[in-house]
Amino acid sequence: MAELFIAVREGRYECLDDLVAELSPMLWQVARAQGLDRQSSQDVVQSTWLNFMKEIEKIREPVAVVGWLVTTTKREAWRVRRSERAHEPLDGHDVPDQAVLPEDRVVLSERQRRLWAAVALLPERCQALLRVVAFVPKPDYRAIAATLGMARGGVGPTRGRCLARLRALLDADTDGSWR
Repeated sequence: MAELFIAVREGRYECLDDLVAELSPMLWQVARAQGLDRQSSQDVVQSTWLNFMKEIEKIREPVAVVGWLVTTTKREAWRVRRSERAHEPLDGHDVPDQAVLPEDRVVLSERQRRLWAAVALLPERCQALLRVVAFVPKPDYRAIAATLGMARGGVGPTRGRCLARLRALLDADTDGSWR
């Protein structure tokens, strides 16, 4: 990631596509983890990349770029979520989403709902780590370590322990078969 960031900062904007392709799935998951719907999450990720380009000269450490993007995504998602809450109905009734997309129906399938419910029972650090490794094709352990505040050599073992905890939760789920 650091090499791509340096290339973009030096004006080689063709490398921006690679950086966006590599990190957008993770940023999208960060936005979704803040309680946003699909469309709002996409808007937040787009805003994050726009802010990135505006602020690129202020990011001094290339290895800090992933942390900067994650933090910016969270802050933007919180801002959007606060704005959405301000517009929610006050009568206490939920207004059904009239535009549920087919992709959202797949994401909301029962098996996936149970999986993510199990992930939500894990400690925050495990949740964050598993979201990254689940949605980023080739996660950069150095960037993950910096973002999560852990040693680079601890990412793999921590990932293994988190997956083992998740497996135990799923095995204990009597409503479904995970094998």
